[in-house]
Amino acid sequence: MTLLCSCCLVSVSSPVGPPALLPLYFQWYIFYFVIQRKKWVDLAWMMTFYARLFLTYVPLLGLKGCLGLFFIVRFLESNWFVWVTQMNHIPMHIDHDRNRDWVSTQLQATCNVHKSAFNDWFSGHLNFQIEHHLFPTMPRHNYHKVAPLVQSLCAKHGIEYKSKPLLSAFADIVHSLKESGQLWLDAYLHQ
Repeated sequence: MTLLCSCCLVSVSSPVGPPALLPLYFQWYIFYFVIQRKKWVDLAWMMTFYARLFLTYVPLLGLKGCLGLFFIVRFLESNWFVWVTQMNHIPMHIDHDRNRDWVSTQLQATCNVHKSAFNDWFSGHLNFQIEHHLFPTMPRHNYHKVAPLVQSLCAKHGIEYKSKPLLSAFADIVHSLKESGQLWLDAYLHQ
């Protein structure tokens, strides 16, 4: 059962997944999607980005340097993206549908990372993942304002509101991946 929002759905099943996610797959898929759906205005805007990129950096770095810079930045961005989006989702244990209400399901599927200036900056305010799931159209910089209201609502109705330190969230990702890897190893190598 997948309870992730569309901006949070990511595959991190191999060491190649995160580094290649944005530089290769997303770049290719974005063009594929736009052309397949005949979104010609979107394609035109995308092409203006690449035109500006090449017009700005090819004279300074040459074609190889420009492509190298583009893919290095995308490589770093993809690793950051995977850690930021998964620290609030992977460690959460979701079993079978228990016919819970929508709010309880969102709170069970996600957790927050403690507020701090660094965490807010590093995650782009997505350390407030609970609020992100409850209010997906709210500007991210306002999540900290609604968090106390959500916490009091959870306390009032006996719903657990989970928040953890950043390093604990990262450790949970590694632990969850190790757990998943062991399940796959057992399933395919029968050890």
